[in-house]
Amino acid sequence: MPYFQPGDVRTWYDVHGDGEPVLLLHGGFVDSRSFGPAVAMLTDRLRVFTADRRGHGRTPDLPGPISYDLMASDTIAFLDQVVGASAHLVGYSDGAIVAMLVAIRRPDLVRKLVLISGNFHYDGMTPGLLDGFMTGGLVQRLGPRYGEVSPDGEEHFPVVVDKLLRMMAEEPTLTEQQLTHIASPTLVITADDDAVTLEHTIALYRAIPDSELAVVPRASHLLVVEKPAQVYPLIADFLTIEPAPTLQPIRRSAEPSPAR
Repeated sequence: MPYFQPGDVRTWYDVHGDGEPVLLLHGGFVDSRSFGPAVAMLTDRLRVFTADRRGHGRTPDLPGPISYDLMASDTIAFLDQVVGASAHLVGYSDGAIVAMLVAIRRPDLVRKLVLISGNFHYDGMTPGLLDGFMTGGLVQRLGPRYGEVSPDGEEHFPVVVDKLLRMMAEEPTLTEQQLTHIASPTLVITADDDAVTLEHTIALYRAIPDSELAVVPRASHLLVVEKPAQVYPLIADFLTIEPAPTLQPIRRSAEPSPAR
C-alpha cells in the first residue's frame, strides 16, 4: 500500500474506484478500516481515497501533541500533493472537525462536504462524555485493534488516547460566524442519540449557508457502524445526484436554487 510524507509524518493511504475524488476522514481512536462499508458502497460512483491520520492505524505517532489544526494541515497537503485536485470530503466525528477546518482554510480544495457526528466547538459534546471514555474501558476495547496495524505497537495506544482526550477537552473552538465561510454544499448527518448534542448539530447546520440535515433514527455516535445501509447511500446520492427542487421552501425560500 502507498505512503505519503507531508512534512514529518509518513502517512498511509489507499485508493479505490473511478470518478470524482472523495476523501474519507475517519474518527478518533480508530482508522480508515472503519470505512470498509463506505468504500464498498461508494466506489461504483466515485474515486475513494482513504488515509490513516497521524497516530492512527498504519500511520505512526510522533512526539508532541496532536491537534485538529495539525491534522487539517496534513489533510491539505494530502489533497494538494496526492489527490492533486479539489475533492469531496466525508468526515466522521474527529474527521468531520478536520474537514470543517480544511473547508474554511482552503475552500478551493473542497467540492462538497459531508459532516457526520461532528462538533465545531468542544462544548457541543455531551457533558461528561470524555470522562466516560476512560471509565468505559476505551483502551481495553480498542487497543488490540490498534495493535493489529500500528507501527508503534499496541502498547503505544494509551499514549495516543491521552493525546486525543487532551485535544478533545480543549478543541475545536470554531464559532458559528466562522462556519458561515464554508462555501461548499454541505450535508450534516447526526444520530438521534449522538454524542454531539442535537442542539449543537442544529446550530452547525444553520450556520453553514448551503447545508442539508439528516437525522438517522435509533442510532448513536457509532451510526456509521450501526446503520451503514442508511448512511452511505444517502452520502452517495448527495455527492453524485443533483438535488430535487424544494416545493415548499422555508429556510431556503430566499436562497437561489443550489448549483452543484
